[in-house]
Amino acid sequence: MLLPALVLLAVLSLFPFVYIIFMSFNTVSLIGGISFEWTGMENWTRLFTDSVVLGSWARSAIYFIATVGIEMVLGVGIALLLNEIIAGRYAALSLILMPMFVAPVIVGLLGRFLTDSTYGLYAYFLNATGLYTQDILGTPGSALLAVILMDVWEWTPLITLIVLAGLSSVPVSVLEAANIDGANYWQRLRHMVWPSIAGVVIVALLIRSMDAIRYFDIIFVTTNGGPGNATKIIPIRLYETAFRFFDLGYAAAIGLGMLAFSIIVANLFMRILKNRGLAK
Repeated sequence: MLLPALVLLAVLSLFPFVYIIFMSFNTVSLIGGISFEWTGMENWTRLFTDSVVLGSWARSAIYFIATVGIEMVLGVGIALLLNEIIAGRYAALSLILMPMFVAPVIVGLLGRFLTDSTYGLYAYFLNATGLYTQDILGTPGSALLAVILMDVWEWTPLITLIVLAGLSSVPVSVLEAANIDGANYWQRLRHMVWPSIAGVVIVALLIRSMDAIRYFDIIFVTTNGGPGNATKIIPIRLYETAFRFFDLGYAAAIGLGMLAFSIIVANLFMRILKNRGLAK
């Protein structure tokens, strides 16, 4: 009975995938209709030699490491803190989770307004205190930092929620016994809590990694990759190549490169989970 649905799903999934692979070996023209000119490995050779795209990959690596790293540290820390709170835990959790339910486009618009050098609240505060007097989104270093912090603000709550769910599965009786035996908080955290939630943390890391690789919304709304190429990570470069320069064959190669990188990262995390006996 599932066969018709599976066939439909296969057609909707496999046909675009095979079509994109075919496009990556062609120069695609949209003049007078769609036409293809076979170029072989030209797009793929260009993918590994194009300094502009390689620069986008480098910025993507910085963005990826910064966002995922900060979110993991803050998310785990906040979850551990909430786990120790008894009164008002659910109220605090509700407030912390609010950014996660805001659409990324809205987060980008809100961030752009708050950092605007003319009327932005954050820009005014930084300028009034002398901490930073330049245009936040108009300066390369601060623009990249700003979009990273916007991403962190939105998705740290997701890490907190996942880790907090893992903490709820740690046996309270075992922790109480360790406390009676004289183990302090850090000893319980290192030897009992962390081994119990390590698998959950890895799953949270996997989820955020898959999303961070292809993240687009906030940067597109705030800087559109600028100033210059300061925030032009690989998804922005892909969009620009396809829909600004209409170089669809090369864009297909870039997209497949992103897919390959995502598969490598996912397999890496799955191997870690298998080594820990948490996946088959």
